[in-house]
Amino acid sequence: MKFTLSWLKDHLETSASAAGIADKLTAIGLEVEEVKDPSKTLAPFKVAYVVEAVQHPNADKLRVCKVDAGQGIVQVVCGAPNARTGMKGVFAPVGTYVPGTDLLLKATKIRGVDSNGMLCSARELMLGDDHDGIIDLPADARVGAPALSVLKVDPVFDVSITPNRPDCLGVYGIARDLAAAGIGSLKHKGAAQGIEPVVGKFPCPVPIGLEFAPGTASACPIFAGRVLRGVRNGQSPAWLQDRLKAIGLRPISALVDITNYISYDRGRPLHVYDVAKLRRRIFARLGRAGEELAALDGKTYKITSEMCVIADDSGAIGLGGVMGGETTGCTENTTEVLIESAYFDSARTAKTGRALGIESDARYRFERGVDPAFVLPGLELATKMMLELCGGEASNALAAGHAPIDRREIEFDPHQIERLTGIKITSSQAEHILRELGFEPAPADGKISVRVPTWRPDVDGPADLVEETVRIHGLDKVPSTPISRPAVSAGAILTPLQRRLRLARRAFAERGLTEAVTWSFISHGEAELFGGANATLRLANPISTEMDTMRPSLLAGLVSAARRNADRGLAPVLLFEVGQQFRGDQDADQAMTGALVRKGPAPRHWSGEAAIDTAFAAKADAQAVLSALGAPRDLQITEDAPGWYHPGRSGTLRLGPKLVLAHFGELHPRVLKAFDIEGPIAAAEIFIEAVPEPKARATKARPRLDASDLQPVKRDFAFVVDKGMRAADLVRAAKGVDKALIADVIVFDVYEGKGIEPAKKSIAIEVTLQPRTKTLTDEEIDQVSARVIDAVIKATGAKLRS
Repeated sequence: MKFTLSWLKDHLETSASAAGIADKLTAIGLEVEEVKDPSKTLAPFKVAYVVEAVQHPNADKLRVCKVDAGQGIVQVVCGAPNARTGMKGVFAPVGTYVPGTDLLLKATKIRGVDSNGMLCSARELMLGDDHDGIIDLPADARVGAPALSVLKVDPVFDVSITPNRPDCLGVYGIARDLAAAGIGSLKHKGAAQGIEPVVGKFPCPVPIGLEFAPGTASACPIFAGRVLRGVRNGQSPAWLQDRLKAIGLRPISALVDITNYISYDRGRPLHVYDVAKLRRRIFARLGRAGEELAALDGKTYKITSEMCVIADDSGAIGLGGVMGGETTGCTENTTEVLIESAYFDSARTAKTGRALGIESDARYRFERGVDPAFVLPGLELATKMMLELCGGEASNALAAGHAPIDRREIEFDPHQIERLTGIKITSSQAEHILRELGFEPAPADGKISVRVPTWRPDVDGPADLVEETVRIHGLDKVPSTPISRPAVSAGAILTPLQRRLRLARRAFAERGLTEAVTWSFISHGEAELFGGANATLRLANPISTEMDTMRPSLLAGLVSAARRNADRGLAPVLLFEVGQQFRGDQDADQAMTGALVRKGPAPRHWSGEAAIDTAFAAKADAQAVLSALGAPRDLQITEDAPGWYHPGRSGTLRLGPKLVLAHFGELHPRVLKAFDIEGPIAAAEIFIEAVPEPKARATKARPRLDASDLQPVKRDFAFVVDKGMRAADLVRAAKGVDKALIADVIVFDVYEGKGIEPAKKSIAIEVTLQPRTKTLTDEEIDQVSARVIDAVIKATGAKLRS
């Protein structure tokens, strides 16, 4: 919401500065985003007299001017066509900052002629869009005086209005709040006061009506209007144009400018129609299938039966509360107009605007709620202004329907103020504040009966009245009370699951992945790719057809995010997410899960490129996260990963035969094709809630470092096994021989080929023996080696490779 200081003073008698007004507005809940005060940047500019203006010797479009700004005559090269001898303009001396060009003036040569300063246009001073010539000041302007003493400059306020305060979408409403807060006094109390009814000189020749089916009349409860004839629709006066320009509106014509002015001045949107273009009558109704409207913004919109329209006998000529039509718009040739002042349902107006993608000042106000009691006063105000500025004579006013006025009364106990806020405000103070805001308080059995004004749809209970009283009294007066601290330290406030989620996120981040937050719902087709064909996952009221199913896996959202990043040329893509996945509509079907995707090679480096999109990289990520969550190190790895992983390039991490802790691997080509993304992509899913809670220690003894200062011994073994044998089975058999002595077992070679039977393969393992108390003898090492060989042969049917 923008307005100028002089505009505000039309309604508020005050001597406060722009800065003081801005501070008070923010203090009472109307946050000022910016105050543009041209006087701060225009202080160095002076009134100057052009002593002489002659043609530049080396340029046809430049003139050399001798300028007197009260400090002696200086020479200026000027390109303005209106620069002439004897005129007075605005002069910027050397060293002046020119806001419109963002330049600091310096002495220079232009086409070989010295230039010391500038004669300025309105655009260069940011006082308008005129750049065709320099500012031409009145002849009586005093040479050398500050330009501000002649120019019309006015601070412009930009106030952020919250959706619950539609009454402050007019300058009058803001003035009312400031007056209640003690910044001056309101010139006309009561929104309709100061507006005298205009006596019509002839009957309104255009019938006005409402045509709604039962149950739909709330779309437009009242439609009022009157005809003005003999008007002259030229340019609006300078003061009106200046105000509209100051708030970013483009002046169009006197009639249209008046409606825009009243919309910002009183928060009352209006519209004018050229009577010569109307077909007999005008009325409000719901739209009809197949109707279209050529609107004032130059676009054509398709109308539905849910939209409120203004129509005549030819069809729809405007969208109620949103925008008027082009066919009945006023032009400079208009001499007879109909002024529309109506009330439109806020919800229907908002739906119409969203459906058609129209943003307009009228929609902005109607969808937040305009004052229903100001329909007729708004019509009278517009009539009065148009008669004053455009001439002509007015007809009688006509109104169809009745304004939906709801005069709520609230029983208010002023003692609630101290109970809710800690501020002591007397009943008389509270009554005074509410009365200044337009409420009507009256004593009632020790309490106050408060009638709510029609322009405050947001106030419907005692707590709202407490808020209104306190914000005007001063939120800075709310006492600061320290929270009492208990004598003992507070206990744990995070649940075990919350702690695990934090640990999981930290572990993912330590692996170099970036956290993503994706939608909890995806398309049904994507859900089926990840085992989500369960009908209970379908949403009854999805926000879109592409988000109609709860996600059975976090990977769907992460793969989509990876595709968007890859399409933008971002590589590598390393993403993770921690959140809920769904397998049904019961609480037990929801689980907190961590997931990750890896795509693309590592950045180029002199040492070579490390592949990051392999199943082994995803496996290492999963193991790191599980380790951070307290899972045992020795997990089983099986090949039974779900169908959305690549067979042979994926696996499952288990704790025992039944407890699955994670899946990892490359995604199946079928999944990549469905998401239209090039592979490979490595992924993993970690089931955070499946990790067992660590067992409580039986003793409070401090843990000691389990290290040995004795030399470890390593022995290699190669076994010939069936081709389908898993290396993990060999490793597990070897480790089980002596868990205290065998520190590690790793696979370092797998061979098939010459020297090995066709249905066989060779698996070589390295066994690390770590003595604890004494150095092992050769005999002890041989004994352990023999036990390892026997255990592997017994468990796998292997034979030692010779």
